[in-house]
Amino acid sequence: MNVRVIGAPMDLGSDRRGVDMGPSAIRYAGLAEAIRDVGISYDDAGDLPVPHPEGRDPNAERPEEGSAKYLKETRWVCRRVESAVADAIDDGETPLVLGGDHSIAIGSVGGASRDRDVGVLWLDAHGDFNTPATTPSGNVHGMPVAAILGQGVFGEMNWATADVAAENVAMVGLRSIDDEERTAITDSDVAAYTMSDVDTRGIVPVVEDALEAALDGVDALHVSLDMDFLDPDEAPGVGTPVTGGVTYREAHAAMELVAETDALCSMEVVEVNPILDSHNRTADLAVELISSGLGDRIL
Repeated sequence: MNVRVIGAPMDLGSDRRGVDMGPSAIRYAGLAEAIRDVGISYDDAGDLPVPHPEGRDPNAERPEEGSAKYLKETRWVCRRVESAVADAIDDGETPLVLGGDHSIAIGSVGGASRDRDVGVLWLDAHGDFNTPATTPSGNVHGMPVAAILGQGVFGEMNWATADVAAENVAMVGLRSIDDEERTAITDSDVAAYTMSDVDTRGIVPVVEDALEAALDGVDALHVSLDMDFLDPDEAPGVGTPVTGGVTYREAHAAMELVAETDALCSMEVVEVNPILDSHNRTADLAVELISSGLGDRIL
């Protein structure tokens, strides 16, 4: 395996600044050395350009209904993420996208699913299933799953939808979901596992079931790891922390199961916010989890 790192320092999808520094923080935490220690070659493609919010009108381009802030800029960035991810896979490398907020997943999933059948494992505290019509905030980082599945007005946006079947999307770690979002997830074919499922059954059987759903009928897996998947006591430096998340060992167990599938074609790690972190602790943990997902083991 050859890993190509793609930085996407995007912070237009959320209200809180700081996640644009996530790619630098993860690299600073020793990403290159950690990947090479697993026996994998490391290629860093640098950061993609991202517009700054200063001087821009977040509502300059509005959807037909509802709100989606910085929609024009998000489309511009996600198209470039999509191309970078697709090019890496075509070159025989495994793209690792470093966010940035979770809106970049619209591009990375689009790139991973271009000309291939993929499933998606979504590790996150949030459902990310809002549309411009249902969102309470207008923040696109709460919409990427709905976008890639063409929910609501996203069905009319070719740049947002991805060639992924809803039944091949599996979300784990959910614990903060809006009311209309809850209904949409329940009515969809997405496999959704809450922290209550993890509490009751344990992380290993839940992630095993999620991977089975994501990989049913496909050969490749995209992993979207939002660092707020973990409890804030473990990962304090995230864009939108939610108490009650997975533990350090549960997160590693989940990523170790990913590596065991031998199906990983692409990955993104998002929402690391160094401003809110303590001694780069969350970025350090992100590097460890990436290593586990790529096959690192204790023995």
